[in-house]
Amino acid sequence: MRILRTLFISQLLSATVLAVAAMAVLVSYTQQELSTTEENSRTTISQILAHHITGDAKVLSRQLDRSFTLKNLRISQTDGTVLHEQNVSDNKAPFAVWLLKMFGSEFKQQTLRNQENNIQVSYQLDFGQRLGQFQLMLFILMIMPFLLGWFPVLLSKSSITRSYRRTTTAVNDLIDRFIQDPQKAEPDWDKIPVEFTEINTALQKLANYTRSQYSEMASNAHQIAEEAYKDPVTELPNRNRFVQFYEETIRQSETNDFGIFAITRCTELQTLNQTRGFQEGDNYVKEVADLVKKLCGTYTGHKVYRLNSSDFGILLPRVTPKEAENFALQLQSRFNEYQKTAELDSVAYTGLVSYESGKALGELLAIADTSISLAQTKQPNAWHLQKESAGLEMSSSGYGNQNWRNVIDDVLTNHRISLLAQLIQPSNRSAKAYSEILVRFKTQEGQILPTASFLAMAEKLDRIVAVDRLIIETALTTIKNKNLQDQYFGLNLSARCIHDDQFIIWLERRLLKDAHIAAKLVFEVTEFGLQQNLKTSKRFIDMAHRAGARVTVEKFGVGITSFKFFRDLKPDYVKMDGSYTRHINEDKNNQYFMRLMIDLAHRIGVGVFAESVETQEEKHMLESLFIDGNQGYYVGKPAAL
Repeated sequence: MRILRTLFISQLLSATVLAVAAMAVLVSYTQQELSTTEENSRTTISQILAHHITGDAKVLSRQLDRSFTLKNLRISQTDGTVLHEQNVSDNKAPFAVWLLKMFGSEFKQQTLRNQENNIQVSYQLDFGQRLGQFQLMLFILMIMPFLLGWFPVLLSKSSITRSYRRTTTAVNDLIDRFIQDPQKAEPDWDKIPVEFTEINTALQKLANYTRSQYSEMASNAHQIAEEAYKDPVTELPNRNRFVQFYEETIRQSETNDFGIFAITRCTELQTLNQTRGFQEGDNYVKEVADLVKKLCGTYTGHKVYRLNSSDFGILLPRVTPKEAENFALQLQSRFNEYQKTAELDSVAYTGLVSYESGKALGELLAIADTSISLAQTKQPNAWHLQKESAGLEMSSSGYGNQNWRNVIDDVLTNHRISLLAQLIQPSNRSAKAYSEILVRFKTQEGQILPTASFLAMAEKLDRIVAVDRLIIETALTTIKNKNLQDQYFGLNLSARCIHDDQFIIWLERRLLKDAHIAAKLVFEVTEFGLQQNLKTSKRFIDMAHRAGARVTVEKFGVGITSFKFFRDLKPDYVKMDGSYTRHINEDKNNQYFMRLMIDLAHRIGVGVFAESVETQEEKHMLESLFIDGNQGYYVGKPAAL
């Protein structure tokens, strides 16, 4: 009995030392694995935030849920305004968590920010499954010394020693192989004695479970990496993938590669988002993407990318400028057909440029962008091919600007604009609303120019004040000539104008000249534009009120605004940004935010409108939140004034 007792104690101590060593190795490996997982998650989520365009917190939440198992998640603006919050699961392995914390591991809340998109994500990964596996292995290692210590009482010393050595060797082999490569780890299970069948079975189950979890984690990591390089709307590779491909395959190519690079710009996207809603805007982008992909499919080795919200990048290897002209003509023809069915002023413009190995990407993009500017001064859906020439490259930017300057000056000189109106429908009889005046600019040939591009170039070329003056003059004249003085109309003003002293003086005199019409006008200015200079913004609003007009702050909710902003400036209305309207009937966070804004605005006498109302469900939800008026494609389409 004494010999067996001594043998039992000896075996127990040895097994304990082995178990402690194995536990130390296991703890170290688990700490390293969890740390790597957290680091990879930070990198992946940063990539997702960088390419998250829509600004929809719910879409971002679903994308993160598909990519990770989270213990909790909070999506907010950078000022702390919560857009989405959830608690997914609780940790089910408290002992494992406690032990890892004893060894220095911490499971902290992680926070990532994207200042450009005004969004931040706070999250904590849920390691419940991995910690449960870790805790199970710890349990096995803790009970192993007692199992190995008890068997000598029943077996002889030599048999126990042989069994012990075979078992410990097999267990050590299992741990070593899993540390080196969990996917390929496959110990020799026959080395574990028959007496330890239960341990053998438990270890095999644990190994299979760990291997499956590792495979799933590797698969998810690959899927997340692919999604980070894919545009969610068109499922085309995005700008990051384009840059990677160009730098690795074309820029650094040792062969004499050449071809055509083109940018196709969806110039109607902004207008569609504002007048018909974001859903129509997405459908428009998808249709353009399909047209581009179908035509490019006839060219060997072609690549199509979505570079940003409105631009598609096209690579046509081994295509000459002459062949590129045929490609551009076919693309224009398809855009013309789609324009008729979609009832659009235009669809997209294309700028093309030839490339060869070693050409810097920044230079290529700049020339293609200039080509688009030149194409936009022609007929709808036009294209321009910038052929390889050093002289043209040096002057292309100036040449594009000069073309636009001529077009804008022609519009101003000959008053080549037409006016449309889109109704803001009041939610009840006591609510006051108006119709927003929209502008279309025309060329000498009577073709409609892309509105967003025209206004952007007018701003760039210092013509925006003259453009706004022409719009106001035309609107006042049209209202007077058509006897529309009994209706209320909204006019958009650029931020540049409301901060221009000479423009404010002119506008006040013009409004006083037609005071009866001025009392029916509402000037719309973006929240961002007003915030650029609060002093001059207040001076503009005071002037408008003296003349009898009203002021609406549009695109409200995009920036960071306090209600001191309202007390100081005293606008008459705010028009909430369309991102809050989209699917509001399903989005509880937007419902709460909209209700809060409406309540606070009403308390200080400010009316609240919603834009981009696309469905009956959205309209009913907004009315239940006591909105003062709705504007959008569902409520009313733009029509001639």
